[in-house]
Amino acid sequence: MMKSTKSDLKSKSGVKAMHLHRLFLRFSGPMAGLEVPYREHNLVQTLSLIRISFILGGLMYAFFGILDALVLPQHRHITWLIRYAFVCPCILAVTGATFLPRLHGSLQPMMSLAIAIAGLGIVLMIIIAPEPVNYYYYAGLTLLLMFGYSFISLRFLWASLSGLIIVVLYNIAAVLTQTPLLELISNNFFLISANIAGMLICYTIDFMGRRNFFLMHLLADERRKIEQTNDQLEARVSERTAALEKMNHQLSLEMAEHERAEEERRRLERQLKQAEKLETIGRLTAGVAHDLNNILSGLVTYPDMLLMDLPEESPWHRPLSIIQQSGQKAAAIVQDLLSLARQGVAENKIINVNRIVADYLASLEYTELLSNHRQVRVEVDLDEGVLNIKGSAFHISKALMNLLYNGCEANLVDGTVSIMTQNRYFDKPHDAYERIEAGEYVVLSVADTGIGINQEDLTKIFEPFYTKKKLGRSGTGLGMTLIWSTVKEHGGFIDIQTEEGRGSVFDLYFPVTRDATEEMERIFVLEDCRGTERVLVADDVPEQREIASLMLQKLGYNVQTVASGEAAIKQLKTDKVDILILDMIMDPGIDGCETFRRIVAAHPGQKAIIASGFTESERVKEAQRLGAKTYIKKPYSLQIIAQAIRRELDR
Repeated sequence: MMKSTKSDLKSKSGVKAMHLHRLFLRFSGPMAGLEVPYREHNLVQTLSLIRISFILGGLMYAFFGILDALVLPQHRHITWLIRYAFVCPCILAVTGATFLPRLHGSLQPMMSLAIAIAGLGIVLMIIIAPEPVNYYYYAGLTLLLMFGYSFISLRFLWASLSGLIIVVLYNIAAVLTQTPLLELISNNFFLISANIAGMLICYTIDFMGRRNFFLMHLLADERRKIEQTNDQLEARVSERTAALEKMNHQLSLEMAEHERAEEERRRLERQLKQAEKLETIGRLTAGVAHDLNNILSGLVTYPDMLLMDLPEESPWHRPLSIIQQSGQKAAAIVQDLLSLARQGVAENKIINVNRIVADYLASLEYTELLSNHRQVRVEVDLDEGVLNIKGSAFHISKALMNLLYNGCEANLVDGTVSIMTQNRYFDKPHDAYERIEAGEYVVLSVADTGIGINQEDLTKIFEPFYTKKKLGRSGTGLGMTLIWSTVKEHGGFIDIQTEEGRGSVFDLYFPVTRDATEEMERIFVLEDCRGTERVLVADDVPEQREIASLMLQKLGYNVQTVASGEAAIKQLKTDKVDILILDMIMDPGIDGCETFRRIVAAHPGQKAIIASGFTESERVKEAQRLGAKTYIKKPYSLQIIAQAIRRELDR
């Protein structure tokens, strides 16, 4: 194998393989394109050597002026004139040319000419010098030939030309000085021999330089082929890797989907079991509750009628009042049973949770609750822009009462129970205590700083008649079941965060309705927020675009909608608007902040509002720093969006 490789290299580096002209040593034929690159390469490699050689050669040529003073004291002025006024300036000129890139293409003939001029100078000294002194200068020609053929990297053609000129000039000088024939023949013998030897040396140097350059070219070509092959292999490996990664990703997605499906199946099974329990209890209690209602009607109605006719100081007034209160409590329990059996009065009115909370806080039940739990402080934080829902105010109030009662009971010592309302928006399902589907919700939250709930109880708290309280003292065990039933009847969801010893938070999610109550229509006036300006809404959710568009059109604005930030940028290239409403998160394209950044770059001073279903983030703050001063939280509210857009337009 080694012998084969050596023979291949030997055959590839031969004159025929390199396509070199045998006399002029030039690349030709298929390799003619290597000639110019070779010359440039050779010049770069030898330029420093050429400069040093010419500088040293010029110094040496000038140094021999000492010899002139010793052997030609009478004629030294002429020889010095030849050396210092004629030859040395030529050498310095060629040396200077090496520093001028525009003259590098003519450097070879210039160096050949400089050698010939140096030789002419020596020949002139031979003519001027008398015998036998003129013979001493003959050695200088041999030294000059050695210099021209080897040190200054002259190519073979130009070196041979300068050597031939020197030989011819010497013979002319020999004839003019009538050099003896035998001496002339002897000197020519040595001079021509030295010239031939120099030509062989120069030919070899030039050939080897070209050969090495040719081999470098072959090596670079092979390296390119190897790199191409390597790139092809890497491309194939990348393709295979990408395919495997895609398959792995697909497999991961399928596994994740399978896990989600399995979790969804377990969740539905739990819901089914819960529904079956409620249905069983409902069937059991429905008939009983109906009969109890008939029985209790007398216990509630007759004491009421009797009390109307009795004075307060009558000894029968208190016993009848106790009977009446007991009947009312029993009737409330029956109502709970009917609600659990889903046979209570089903309302589907447009209601506002804030109004329900306010009404309950003004009720006697709330006052009595506080009087029985003086160690508890109740805090209220209601979002004024909370949206409306559809359902039963009575049942939601009952759920609030049960949550508040449980929160107070959980605070065994001094503590706090908080009631909060807010709007929430999910653009995709949210996994919490149960999976909350994407959409707009009003959230009613009750938080306490009590004892919390352990994990075992957390899985059972909505089961009917499950309670940790003492029987006969604190309820019937139906409170949490009624809360679950109420939320589900409204199409809502429940989330619970709890930690033993730290308290609990119950979040009730009710789906939003865009319908307004008659009371709101009478009280809430939007005349000051109307306008006719042009508005562009960018939101990736079609329902959100439609809601915003309908609201703004109702206010009189000229509204256009797009589904992405890129579409908004494109729209503004051909159409001007007075204000933008940009959703912060728009999948899968750029978000609202980046959209506004690009828009203000092309349209400085453009007004905009940023909307998001999440809390105020760094991206929202960045958009505000860019000029979108107003931020509104989803879900959209007519009052909030009307006030925000009018305020921004009037800014």
